[in-house]
Amino acid sequence: MRFYPQCVMIFASGYVTKHDELVIWKDMTRRELTVQCAKRTLGNSPAIHRWVMGKRRINESAKRTAENVAGHTLSPVSRAFWFLRRSIPSTKVLGYCRSSASRTSKPIRTNGIVVVVVLLVASIIAAACQQQVARTIPPLKPPEQQTEIRALPANSSPNLKPVIDGAIEQVGKTTGYDPSYQKIDYPNGDVPIETGVCSDVIVRAFRKANIDLQKEVHEDMKSNFSAYPTKWGLSGTDANIDHRRVPNLQTFFTRKGKQIATTGSADTFLPGDIVTWDLGGGVDHVGMVVNVWYKPSQRYLIVHNIGAGTRMEDVVFAWKITGHYRYF
Repeated sequence: MRFYPQCVMIFASGYVTKHDELVIWKDMTRRELTVQCAKRTLGNSPAIHRWVMGKRRINESAKRTAENVAGHTLSPVSRAFWFLRRSIPSTKVLGYCRSSASRTSKPIRTNGIVVVVVLLVASIIAAACQQQVARTIPPLKPPEQQTEIRALPANSSPNLKPVIDGAIEQVGKTTGYDPSYQKIDYPNGDVPIETGVCSDVIVRAFRKANIDLQKEVHEDMKSNFSAYPTKWGLSGTDANIDHRRVPNLQTFFTRKGKQIATTGSADTFLPGDIVTWDLGGGVDHVGMVVNVWYKPSQRYLIVHNIGAGTRMEDVVFAWKITGHYRYF
């Protein structure tokens, strides 16, 4: 029989009776039975066993998670959710400000749902902006089902087709517009094909027929400088820029006897014709009629560069016509 401290104290007092011995024995027996019952319950109860094992697994999982977080070994998805749910200082949100004075001790808890909603809204706005830009920028040329390439007259100049093809080839190649002054070679000088102005479309097309308007205009201006516009305040010719100015091209074509009527219907504007316009505010523009027939409007299209690169569009009557020339 096992003795407890209180039993020892009773026996040591010297006043133990048989009744006391019986009471003490019963009390110790009940305690031993209770302890043994508890041990059997802990060892044999399925419910307690499941609870103990579940608690043990939770503790082990929490321990592994703590180790993973400390060692940065979480999976990408786990790290993402862990970052969205963790408390971070406000300076992290603001870009990790280096100044300790700007730090705050109050943490900012990022709500994962709010972040997802914000990202979704931002994506929708970005897509809408892209669609708006796509609607704002016109296409390089109309759809093929709306156009028809027509044959040139049999008696036309052999130079007409290469010039027209030379203009059409620039669509999609020249994607920019740069009116700044550029020093170029002479003769056959040019700025990069990716850029240029409206007059460069005509100059480049004519070179397909071995006609260098840079040289032609420069030589004619040099011999007849007073016949050309003086709006730029020049006292002499400049082979870098003279042929790239619309009024000079107008004067050159007129002096060569290539000018025809600016009035009339669309039938009077034929492939290969050069057309000039007044865009308003003293801004001149030039383009070339090509042999691409536009079915919706029943007229030929114009190849030109008005600021967004060389395009083929139905713009013959879009602005006030100031010149109409047929070189070939």
